[in-house]
Amino acid sequence: MLKILLADDHPAIRNGVKLILSAEFEDVEFGEACDTNEVFKKIKECDWDMLIMDLNMPGRDGLDALKQLKEDKLRSVKTLIFSMHQEGQMAMRALRLGACGYLSKDAPDGELVRAVRVILSGKKFITPEVAEQMANQLGNPDVVAINELLSDREYQTLLLFASGKNVSQIANELSLSVSTISTYRTRILEKMGMKNNAELVSYAFRNHLV
Repeated sequence: MLKILLADDHPAIRNGVKLILSAEFEDVEFGEACDTNEVFKKIKECDWDMLIMDLNMPGRDGLDALKQLKEDKLRSVKTLIFSMHQEGQMAMRALRLGACGYLSKDAPDGELVRAVRVILSGKKFITPEVAEQMANQLGNPDVVAINELLSDREYQTLLLFASGKNVSQIANELSLSVSTISTYRTRILEKMGMKNNAELVSYAFRNHLV
């Protein structure tokens, strides 16, 4: 039996993924987790063939979870990151941390099915957008985007600012304090040499980060 753990804090997303995959895979059992603490609890309780996980959940975010999976040597579970963020630098970061694939929630249902099939076959699932970005980096190894200077948490905060959220909304979404998010904002501006949120948003759109 195929066992797939779905990790997302929105029940509608979990139910939608179950409906899509149930129609394509026979004899599949689903588990569900609404935060990263529950992800680790369920991974330790059962041998899952695959984990489909959002990046933004209560508690530790998905990138932190990938790091922990790597440190705890729990990478036998193949992980597909299924996120609201478009493929790009976030996908590259996730792949470097051990994810087997990255897919935007805007992708067609058939693309989700294809991603699952590819990953279960033992391969990495790479979208054309991510493949192009990887090729560009290989072709220009000395050219590093300034957002690469950011930590994973800072980069995630940048994307949330760029999506139109304010400090309080980001703090709530990441289950962090307002002061912590304000500190991240200060670090982001300093590292990227920018003065305000407007410049951050403009950079994110120019570089297709959102």
